[in-house]
Amino acid sequence: MKQYDETLLKPYRDRIDGLDQKIVELLCERFKVIHEVAVLKTEHSIPATIHERIREVIDNATEMAAEQGDDDDLIRKVYTELVTLSCNLEEDIITANNAASNKPHAKTCNG
Repeated sequence: MKQYDETLLKPYRDRIDGLDQKIVELLCERFKVIHEVAVLKTEHSIPATIHERIREVIDNATEMAAEQGDDDDLIRKVYTELVTLSCNLEEDIITANNAASNKPHAKTCNG
Protein backbone atom coordinates (compact mmCIF):
# COMPACT_ATOMS: atom_id res chain seq x y z
CA MET A 1 0.00 0.00 0.00
CA LYS A 2 1.34 3.41 -0.98
CA GLN A 3 1.92 5.84 1.83
CA TYR A 4 2.30 9.00 -0.28
CA ASP A 5 0.37 11.06 -2.77
CA GLU A 6 1.58 10.02 -6.24
CA THR A 7 0.60 13.37 -7.72
CA LEU A 8 3.44 14.88 -5.70
CA LEU A 9 6.01 12.92 -7.74
CA LYS A 10 4.24 12.99 -11.10
CA PRO A 11 5.82 16.19 -12.48
CA TYR A 12 9.29 14.89 -11.63
CA ARG A 13 8.58 11.46 -13.07
CA ASP A 14 7.31 13.12 -16.25
CA ARG A 15 10.53 15.13 -16.51
CA ILE A 16 12.64 12.03 -15.91
CA ASP A 17 10.63 10.10 -18.52
CA GLY A 18 11.24 12.91 -21.03
CA LEU A 19 14.95 12.91 -20.26
CA ASP A 20 15.07 9.12 -20.56
CA GLN A 21 13.55 9.36 -24.02
CA LYS A 22 16.27 11.81 -25.07
CA ILE A 23 19.00 9.67 -23.50
CA VAL A 24 17.79 6.55 -25.31
CA GLU A 25 17.64 8.43 -28.62
CA LEU A 26 21.20 9.67 -28.12
CA LEU A 27 22.44 6.23 -27.09
CA CYS A 28 20.88 4.70 -30.19
CA GLU A 29 22.57 7.35 -32.32
CA ARG A 30 25.88 6.69 -30.52
CA PHE A 31 25.57 2.95 -31.16
CA LYS A 32 24.90 3.57 -34.86
CA VAL A 33 28.14 5.54 -35.07
CA ILE A 34 29.94 2.75 -33.21
CA HIS A 35 28.65 0.32 -35.82
CA GLU A 36 30.02 2.53 -38.61
CA VAL A 37 33.38 2.77 -36.83
CA ALA A 38 33.48 -1.00 -36.32
CA VAL A 39 32.97 -1.55 -40.04
CA LEU A 40 35.77 0.90 -40.80
CA LYS A 41 38.05 -0.77 -38.26
CA THR A 42 37.30 -4.16 -39.80
CA GLU A 43 38.17 -2.92 -43.28
CA HIS A 44 41.48 -1.43 -42.09
CA SER A 45 42.41 -4.06 -39.46
CA ILE A 46 42.30 -1.51 -36.66
CA PRO A 47 41.84 -3.00 -33.17
CA ALA A 48 38.48 -2.48 -31.52
CA THR A 49 40.05 -1.03 -28.41
CA ILE A 50 42.29 1.99 -28.51
CA HIS A 51 43.06 2.61 -24.86
CA GLU A 52 44.15 6.23 -25.35
CA ARG A 53 40.77 7.01 -26.91
CA ILE A 54 38.92 5.26 -24.09
CA ARG A 55 40.72 7.39 -21.51
CA GLU A 56 40.05 10.50 -23.59
CA VAL A 57 36.29 9.84 -23.82
CA ILE A 58 35.94 9.14 -20.10
CA ASP A 59 38.12 12.10 -19.12
CA ASN A 60 36.20 14.44 -21.45
CA ALA A 61 32.85 13.40 -19.96
CA THR A 62 34.21 13.77 -16.44
CA GLU A 63 35.56 17.22 -17.24
CA MET A 64 32.23 18.31 -18.77
CA ALA A 65 30.41 17.21 -15.61
CA ALA A 66 32.88 19.07 -13.40
CA GLU A 67 32.46 22.22 -15.51
CA GLN A 68 28.71 22.02 -14.92
CA GLY A 69 29.27 21.59 -11.20
CA ASP A 70 27.91 18.06 -11.25
CA ASP A 71 29.22 14.87 -9.67
CA ASP A 72 32.20 14.10 -11.89
CA ASP A 73 32.88 10.82 -10.07
CA LEU A 74 29.38 9.58 -10.89
CA ILE A 75 29.77 10.63 -14.52
CA ARG A 76 33.15 8.83 -14.65
CA LYS A 77 31.43 5.64 -13.44
CA VAL A 78 28.57 6.00 -15.93
CA TYR A 79 30.95 6.66 -18.82
CA THR A 80 33.27 3.83 -17.83
CA GLU A 81 30.30 1.48 -18.10
CA LEU A 82 29.07 3.08 -21.33
CA VAL A 83 32.50 2.84 -22.94
CA THR A 84 32.88 -0.78 -21.82
CA LEU A 85 29.52 -1.67 -23.37
CA SER A 86 30.40 0.29 -26.51
CA CYS A 87 33.75 -1.44 -26.78
CA ASN A 88 32.10 -4.84 -26.41
CA LEU A 89 29.56 -3.95 -29.09
CA GLU A 90 32.33 -2.83 -31.42
CA GLU A 91 34.30 -6.00 -30.75
CA ASP A 92 31.24 -8.14 -31.48
CA ILE A 93 30.64 -6.32 -34.78
CA ILE A 94 34.28 -6.62 -35.80
CA THR A 95 34.37 -10.30 -34.87
CA ALA A 96 31.18 -10.97 -36.87
CA ASN A 97 32.50 -9.03 -39.86
CA ASN A 98 35.79 -10.89 -39.75
CA ALA A 99 34.06 -14.25 -39.43
CA ALA A 100 31.96 -13.42 -42.48
CA SER A 101 35.11 -12.58 -44.43
CA ASN A 102 37.26 -15.29 -42.79
CA LYS A 103 39.72 -12.72 -41.44
CA PRO A 104 41.31 -13.35 -38.03
CA HIS A 105 40.91 -10.72 -35.34
CA ALA A 106 42.49 -10.74 -31.90
CA LYS A 107 40.15 -9.71 -29.11
CA THR A 108 41.53 -6.66 -27.39
CA CYS A 109 38.53 -5.23 -25.58
CA ASN A 110 38.96 -4.66 -21.86
CA GLY A 111 42.50 -5.85 -22.05
